[in-house]
Amino acid sequence: MNRIHFLMLLALITLTGCFTSKNRTKAPAAKNLSQARDDYERYVLTYYPIAVEQMERHNIPASITLAQGLLESGAGKSKLSRTSNNHFGIKADKSWKGKRTSSMDNGRLCYFRKYESVRDSYEDHSKFLANRQRYAFLFKLRRDDYKGWAKGLKKAGYAEDKAYPSKLISLIERYELHRYDHFTMKDVKKSSPVAFETYEKQSARTIYKGNGLLYVIGNTGDTFKSLGKEVGVSRRKLIKYNDLYADYNIKAGDIIYLEKKKSKTGKEHPVHVVRQGESLHAISQKYGVKMDKLYERNRAIAERGIKVGDIIKLR
Repeated sequence: MNRIHFLMLLALITLTGCFTSKNRTKAPAAKNLSQARDDYERYVLTYYPIAVEQMERHNIPASITLAQGLLESGAGKSKLSRTSNNHFGIKADKSWKGKRTSSMDNGRLCYFRKYESVRDSYEDHSKFLANRQRYAFLFKLRRDDYKGWAKGLKKAGYAEDKAYPSKLISLIERYELHRYDHFTMKDVKKSSPVAFETYEKQSARTIYKGNGLLYVIGNTGDTFKSLGKEVGVSRRKLIKYNDLYADYNIKAGDIIYLEKKKSKTGKEHPVHVVRQGESLHAISQKYGVKMDKLYERNRAIAERGIKVGDIIKLR
């Protein structure tokens, strides 16, 4: 092969690779549940909007969330997922304050978390990973590095099964879940109006509890006035409780507290390691700690500007 032919072949391979990459990140055409080829694809078409929502909020690849949901819930067919909306098999340890249910697991009677909705299960799964130090290294990976995430989950002790990473990767590649890692909620709405409508029905306002405080998750179009009427807390108090200003535009995924934040966290969260894109206010909202207290505790870091890897004292 002469030099010219070699360069032409190399260019063709490069162009083909770019073309394939673009196709993989493009939002797929709308597909109805009736067109699903099996229960697994039906599960994906039902819940991928929630997985994308969680990715935007917590930076966990949608492909990983979907694959874990498929694997742990048997595509939503397991008894635990059907009776308790628990799609990730998360157990109810001493730190869990919500409802629980009992079930046999590997010959032992265990207690599992019980949720009001599937969306609550997805949200709790995200927090389970995001709030535990042993999973912190995963959040340094690229969002589309599903293989790194799959292997990292096993390394961090999420599952005892040695084949856990390969099972997740197999599901991701078989059902092309990696394409959702490049999605936004706008893509969801554009690509499949039916799926987006289903997501909105599942996204009725839920009141959560964190650090002993009640909070809700902001939706597109929310204002302090409209949200105040909905939850029974004045506009002025919502602004004050959340260390925000009157002209702030609430964004989808924002944590909005319904009561005063605390001066510090519980003993289970003494510090936080700063991740890409986080601000001191975002950390304040994540843990329900007052901005002024967070600032006092981390004055030197706050004054020079926080950066990835900084350790923020929460108590």
